[in-house]
Amino acid sequence: MSLLSDLINLNLSDTTEKVIAEYIWIGGSGMDLRSKARTLPGPVSDPSKLPKWNYDGSSTGQAPGEDSEVILYPQAVFRDPFRRGNNILVICDAYTPAGEPIPTNKRHHAAKIFSHPDVAAEETWYGIEQEYTLLQKDVKWPLGWPVGGYPGPQGPYYCGIGADKAWGRDIVDSHYKACLYAGINISGINGEVMPGQWEFQVGPSVGISAGDELWAARYILEVILHTQIEKIMLPLSTANLNFFLIPSSGQRITEIAGVVLSFDPKPIQGDWNGAGAHTNYSTKSMRNDGGFEVIKKAIEKLGLRHKEHIAAYGEGNERRLTGRHETADINTFLWGVANRGASIRVGRDTEKAGKGYFEDRRPASNMDPYVVTSMIAETTLLWKP
Repeated sequence: MSLLSDLINLNLSDTTEKVIAEYIWIGGSGMDLRSKARTLPGPVSDPSKLPKWNYDGSSTGQAPGEDSEVILYPQAVFRDPFRRGNNILVICDAYTPAGEPIPTNKRHHAAKIFSHPDVAAEETWYGIEQEYTLLQKDVKWPLGWPVGGYPGPQGPYYCGIGADKAWGRDIVDSHYKACLYAGINISGINGEVMPGQWEFQVGPSVGISAGDELWAARYILEVILHTQIEKIMLPLSTANLNFFLIPSSGQRITEIAGVVLSFDPKPIQGDWNGAGAHTNYSTKSMRNDGGFEVIKKAIEKLGLRHKEHIAAYGEGNERRLTGRHETADINTFLWGVANRGASIRVGRDTEKAGKGYFEDRRPASNMDPYVVTSMIAETTLLWKP
């Protein structure tokens, strides 16, 4: 095992200028991430300098067998926390050989919205709160829960500490620091209300980069490798950290201790919180003096398109948006200041300052961030009631 570990952790920069680029894309289900690697002659940080690539779309549910070639367009580059060195992760979207976006390519439409002059001028900021649940691999039951049984009721677990309240912290901390190393604008983590459930936040990020960064963070969470965790010394100057806890490279992050990742919006039925992806949003006009009036007008427009947004905000969301467990009912649109039972929440600081941001609490944990962020921008900035 020590030889395997040594080989996995080889520093290629000692012997070659060549680097490994892991091309990552979204598969046919809209939530399954796929990836494959290729060798490049040297370091690359600009996605436009990367070669396009292709894959067999018939094996991912994205093309027929008789015409299966799908083309990958590199769109965003991140440092690879697993191979490290000059190796990179590359977020891609997918096109036909003729250059048309395939139906599951949601990024293409989002990029068109964010490049619209009226949207670009407003410098849209997003902060996405990605909730997720860690499950025991063989029984698909939340981590830390007795098999076939239940822990104590909700209350002590939110931001809880201690072995009897927070399960999976090593995995969560590994992911946090791996994202910082990758260059993702991850802004925090916390334990959630349901035991075995966690949250990380990406942002504030501008425009299309919010979707790129969240998908990259999801990839890293699903890929934190190997069954044995060790401390790796890394120069995290941007994070002012001397080391972070990550597994040795080669396997998936959530395979540590036999753990499975779930983005289901309501993984456990009953009196337990669901999992969302609350999306915080502001524009330049909202952040300037008088911005609270702009916020109220934007919320009014969101209310008029409530059904359209709900339809695009994640599969199975009706199991989560029941009007209980810090949610509004899926058929009701309402907003309020500091109200976590509302569709849209405005913070006390925003109300007091008369400017700032608001939080759309409707998106489910399995939402597509390209869809949600671009739809919010389109409704608030481009749509004319």
